[in-house]
Amino acid sequence: MPENFNVFIVEDDEWYLKMLTYHVELNPENIVNGFLSGKEVLNNLHKRPDLITLDYSLGDSNASEILDKIKVFDDEIPVVIISGQENVSTAVELLKNGAYDYIVKDEETKDRIWNIIKHLKENVGLKKEIKQLKKEVTLKYDFSKNMVGDSQPMQLVFNLMQRAVNTNITVSITGETGTGKEMVAKGIHFGSKRMDGPFVAVNMAAIPTELVESELFGHEKGAFTGATAKRIGKFEEADGGTIFLDEIGDLNLSLQSKLLRVLQEKEITRVGGNNSHPIDVRIIVATHKNLLEEMEYKTFREDLYYRLLGLPIKLPPLRDRGNDIVKLAIMFIEVFSKENEMEVLTLNPDAVKKILAYNYPGNVRELKAVMDLAMVMADGTEIQPGEIIFSGRNPKTALLIEEKSLRLYTYEIIRYYLEKYNQNIIRVAEVLDVGKSTIYRMIKEMESNEN
Repeated sequence: MPENFNVFIVEDDEWYLKMLTYHVELNPENIVNGFLSGKEVLNNLHKRPDLITLDYSLGDSNASEILDKIKVFDDEIPVVIISGQENVSTAVELLKNGAYDYIVKDEETKDRIWNIIKHLKENVGLKKEIKQLKKEVTLKYDFSKNMVGDSQPMQLVFNLMQRAVNTNITVSITGETGTGKEMVAKGIHFGSKRMDGPFVAVNMAAIPTELVESELFGHEKGAFTGATAKRIGKFEEADGGTIFLDEIGDLNLSLQSKLLRVLQEKEITRVGGNNSHPIDVRIIVATHKNLLEEMEYKTFREDLYYRLLGLPIKLPPLRDRGNDIVKLAIMFIEVFSKENEMEVLTLNPDAVKKILAYNYPGNVRELKAVMDLAMVMADGTEIQPGEIIFSGRNPKTALLIEEKSLRLYTYEIIRYYLEKYNQNIIRVAEVLDVGKSTIYRMIKEMESNEN
């Protein structure tokens, strides 16, 4: 059922009040409360109207004063002034003071009110949609529900994230590429009091050096060749929210000093400008570099390092997260299935062994790519070991995970390379530096042992 739209009509002409009420209530969704004086409407503001139409020439009070009092009570209530005469200067003044619209009493007044109600309902719908989207985004990045990890290293990360969401402390995230640093930053932002503010992510390594200052702090028109208009920087975009500076270790020394000043003064100055602009921004930084080493090499300022350190969170590489690998793989399968409207596949036990035996130099990002490809390559309801395809960069086979004979290890090495090179025996023989006959013999032995 559609929600009611509550309209207050304030009009000291009783006949005109009844006429407007009748016309607005032709739509059963509209509920009208009529008032003959400004005092009456002020005494009923607690009922939270969606719109107030206010006669400019009320007998007991000045419409401007009533408008001011309504705005003090709730600045979000739209107020439409209805006047018996057209006065441009009066209309402009009322609009400056917060009136939603100013209309003149004539034969089109009731239709204009209808149109205003229609537009307001559309705006209410948009606001609700935005609110719902924000809620969905918040749930998406609720790390307590959506970040997978039962391993001890990840439990430590979650503990630190929880401490971060309860304060406004700067957070520094370190870890190998692909461990999920931006996911952690978003989890902290959307779990904090700043969740309704913007989250602005900036990859410092992806911006040309000569554009970094303008990108971060904005520029004024004419500040440099090509600056044809004023531009707001990322810090101003993030005002009231969080800015995430990824790969902060790639920021050059000259800009490090400017960033330090922004953090100290809590204000920015656009390139080519003279005026400073205050900002209210939470800082989260991330890097895969060792900033202590960068300080020793004199490529990162010591004072900026300690300003940014705040609450340090170190993300573990995927290879150190044990059975989290399997849980993440299952999650990626479910997400891929949902996005592509496919059946959710299961992992064959041997496929589980295979994903646990790999080193994951690309970390969580690589595991996702591997599982997405496995879903595409799978033919049955189970993902088989042969459908788990790694890049081959820094693989960790099943060596030393179980105690096996040398011959069994040899079989597994040959199986691994046969899968990698699509059963191309000549290529496998070249890689392992053995004769083709050796590979054929080993394959025959493996088949006979399996039978």
